[in-house]
Amino acid sequence: GDAVSTAIARGTPVGATGSRLLRGNAPEHEQLEADAAAFFGAERALFFGSGYIANFALLTALPQKGDLLVLDELAHASMHEGAQAGRAEFKLAAHNDVDAVEDAITRWRAEGGMGRVWIAFESLYSMDGDRAPMESLVALADRYQAFIVVDEAHATGVWGPDGRGLAAAYEGRDNIVTLHTCGKALGASGALVTGPRTLCDYLINRCRPFIYATAPSPLMAVAAREALTILSDEPMRRAQLHERVAFASRQLAERCGVIPSGSQIQPLVIGDNSRTMAVAAGLQARGFDIRGIRPPTVPEGTSRLRISLTLNVDEADISAMVEALVGVLATA
Repeated sequence: GDAVSTAIARGTPVGATGSRLLRGNAPEHEQLEADAAAFFGAERALFFGSGYIANFALLTALPQKGDLLVLDELAHASMHEGAQAGRAEFKLAAHNDVDAVEDAITRWRAEGGMGRVWIAFESLYSMDGDRAPMESLVALADRYQAFIVVDEAHATGVWGPDGRGLAAAYEGRDNIVTLHTCGKALGASGALVTGPRTLCDYLINRCRPFIYATAPSPLMAVAAREALTILSDEPMRRAQLHERVAFASRQLAERCGVIPSGSQIQPLVIGDNSRTMAVAAGLQARGFDIRGIRPPTVPEGTSRLRISLTLNVDEADISAMVEALVGVLATA
């Protein structure tokens, strides 16, 4: 956009040339981080090259040896990678099951666990479109003096006040670290980690993916900063998307018997791998870019279509897609 064109004209570099702790720290990075901290209501923000790297970095750097990390079983692959590579003991909890998280904590304590507890999850899940029981998980963390790491990849820009995500009410607390990706609703790339100043300072000095990676492009920092401004200045975009989501939910429920997810991500679970891909191919042949998702991305037996709604479609497009879907399902 104009902000990026202006930045290019004034000589903002495309590449950072080095890591943030050496020659790669640019004013554009620091401006973005200051604006992001203010926008999301956190003490500090850090800009990473991608959401995957940021999730991996958080779960390898923050939980220490002797700590416990409890991770939702359907959390993103980057969180699972970070948990496996990290120093803390980690347990998987059944999806969105607060009692299972508490059970993992109490069992660990009963077995002599003395360190900190970390609870990691997505606020809005990428393959089911459902939401985490945020209020209950925050209350549980408070009860056990635990820390929360929440991935807002699919909520940032779409849900919450000013598009600040589903954890917006809890930003600024000293036990919550939040990941906001820039490559989805924000239309840029990279990711912003927001949280308490002490934890972010620790990451700057101890987080290997932050210390040893070449810094993200300063131009991308400009683009992400402009995206945050648009979120504040143009709330009608979110309102229009929410209307599209409600319309699609009604259409899919009435015509296909789909249970609405309540978000811009609407799965249609078919189950059989080959039929899922055949339905996806039928829709693509009719001009609808809907992809089939198979294991290991989703659990065995839950292959699905992933319908992702954006402002690039209107109600007529949605109606046409549902009509095509009804036809393809009848023959595939």
